[in-house]
Amino acid sequence: MTDSEQKQLDGPSLKTLARDPLMLLAFGFGSGLAPRAPGTFGSATALLFMPLLSVLPLWGYGVFLLVAFALGVGLCQYAQGRLPGHDHPAIVWDEFVGLWLTVSCVPAGWGWWLAGFVVFRIFDILKPWPISVIDRKVGGGLGVMLDDLLAGIGAWIVMMVGLWLI
Repeated sequence: MTDSEQKQLDGPSLKTLARDPLMLLAFGFGSGLAPRAPGTFGSATALLFMPLLSVLPLWGYGVFLLVAFALGVGLCQYAQGRLPGHDHPAIVWDEFVGLWLTVSCVPAGWGWWLAGFVVFRIFDILKPWPISVIDRKVGGGLGVMLDDLLAGIGAWIVMMVGLWLI
């Protein structure tokens, strides 16, 4: 994280913005306001929802993911309009959706969820092709959401191969 990004996270303006319910969601219920590694904190916070989400049938989980993604495009667009730069580090709703996609088809349990967390963070941080291209070329709320969706798909594939091998 650069010094300017760190200063943006430390500023009182983000805490003030978090009073707005839509910004609070975009900030992952405040997890994106972590002074270091907000994406990791956002992904970890998303894990806390897994016991509840894991009771949904697969079709229900899929509908939930579609709604969360569509909501995320709007949330991220809204948040980006109030924050400097592209894909501000405090916006972590995209990490929520990417993590939830990653662990969508693994057996319910903290071991699998934590493994998915690690694999997703690797994809999200390294941004292998085509994720890096999407991150650079697609703007707005869709761009913020799309690179994490692709990271989630890559991590999901790794998790499915791991499940198949075991």
